[in-house]
Order: sequence, then C-alpha cells, then structure tokens
Amino acid sequence: MELRFVTPELRRLDEVASEVRACGVFADERPHHGAAGLVDWRLSGTVSRLVGQGFVTGRRGEVVMLPLKPKLPFDKALLFGLGPHDAFDDAVFRDVTTHMLRAIEGLCARTAVVELPGRHRAAIDAARATDILLELAGGRPEHDVWTLIEPSDDQKRITARMNEQRRRDRLVVLGS
Repeated sequence: MELRFVTPELRRLDEVASEVRACGVFADERPHHGAAGLVDWRLSGTVSRLVGQGFVTGRRGEVVMLPLKPKLPFDKALLFGLGPHDAFDDAVFRDVTTHMLRAIEGLCARTAVVELPGRHRAAIDAARATDILLELAGGRPEHDVWTLIEPSDDQKRITARMNEQRRRDRLVVLGS
C-alpha cells in the first residue's frame, strides 16, 4: 500500500482522483466534523438529514455508503460509525480500520481517500494511527493507494514515522 496525503480542505480534496472517500462519524458528534462534515457540506446537508431520520447513527460497526457524483469527484463515500467519542481508543481504531480495509476491498476499489478513524478529532495520535494502519494493511495487494486526509504538520510526522519503519525493516532484512 502506498500512502499519500491531502490536507482537510474541500478544494484540495476535490483535486484528488479516487474511487472512494472513507471517513468516520462519532455517535455523539453533531454537526459532523472532518471529512464527514465536508461531505455533508458539499451534499447540501444530506448526512445531517440522514442523521435526523435515524439512518446514520455513528454506532460502532455501522457503515453507510453515499453516492457522491456529480457534486464530488469520487463515486461514493463510506461513513463508518465510531461509537461515542469518550469510548474511542486503540481497540476501536483497530476495529474500524479493519472494517474500512475490508469494505474498500469488497468494493474492489484500488484507490481511496481516507480519514483514519478519530483523526479529525485527534482522538488517536497520527504516528500511532499510522503504525496500526501499516500493521493491519501489511502486504495486502488489494490496496494500491490510500490518500490520507491529514493536516500538514501531521503529514510530516507520519512521513518521518514511515521512513523510520522502512529503515528498521531494511536492517532486519540485511541482518537475516
């Protein structure tokens, strides 16, 4: 899996070609923030209406697919329930990220723009989130490119972390 980055701004997100946009929604966050809030804004409040109707709840394990074209350059958005904000931890991150990987694989999407679970609220550290993502994704060939939605400062931290991990991996291979 190749990781790229985009800042969490509509203009920047619109410039990234991808098949799917994936993001999380907390059960107790209204209005939604992060990528879900941007999707809601671009779709003229569709996500908010679905929440009001009880169709989108943000419960952990929930996944809702929304068509995005022609308002956004992606075919679809996947909204993943994160549960309540105060119950979010590494285990929830791991569970929802695994769900994201499987859902995107199930759609046969090779490219995705992804806001990692809880990252829009800094509910998990960027480096920790990346470590878990790379561990879960491993060498899965089903995912070509994930473009992570991250602020510039965190993009730098994640890149440094990935470079550090690559160096460790090379040392292990050379030492074998």
